[in-house]
Amino acid sequence: MQATLTSKGQMTLPSAVRARLGLEAGDHFLVTVQDDDTIILKRKPTASVTALRGLLPRPKRALTVEEMDAGIAAHLGAKHRPGSKS
Repeated sequence: MQATLTSKGQMTLPSAVRARLGLEAGDHFLVTVQDDDTIILKRKPTASVTALRGLLPRPKRALTVEEMDAGIAAHLGAKHRPGSKS
């Protein structure tokens, strides 16, 4: 298969390639050029919120809304206290 570069620097990947890889309009790629002029296109990984699961340890217990409000108020009070750096 081959592709042609347009005068605007655009290239269309053959439909067989797009279908095989499940590519869609708007997909992003990382481009690497090797010393022998080989061009490597890799689909840019998309960050998923599920990738963050398990990053932090589970709390011993869930906070109440009142406890969250009190914590936020304490943080903002300290952050905006005269003479604080923020």
